[in-house]
Amino acid sequence: MAPNIGSNPGSAGHRARKTTDAKKTAAKQKPSAQGKYSPVASTFVAAEMKEMKQGKLKSGGSGKTVHNPKQAIAIGLSEARRSGVKVPQKSPRKAA
Repeated sequence: MAPNIGSNPGSAGHRARKTTDAKKTAAKQKPSAQGKYSPVASTFVAAEMKEMKQGKLKSGGSGKTVHNPKQAIAIGLSEARRSGVKVPQKSPRKAA
């Protein structure tokens, strides 16, 4: 086999990737529009998740049992807002 003169071994026809750490820089930069949750809000969410897992969490309007974890998180954040804990505002609902 003849040696490749003037080219890098192992890079036959492949482009070299940039070695920038895009993921690391993106993780360091947080958008200013991102909301900040207080540590107390996580206790509300944890309590609601525990109730959901035990099958005791009911939705407010209809009173049906909640099975969706996202719904349990929403209920926990809602209760945190009612108690005056620092939680970002709800995003306005988009018209369907």
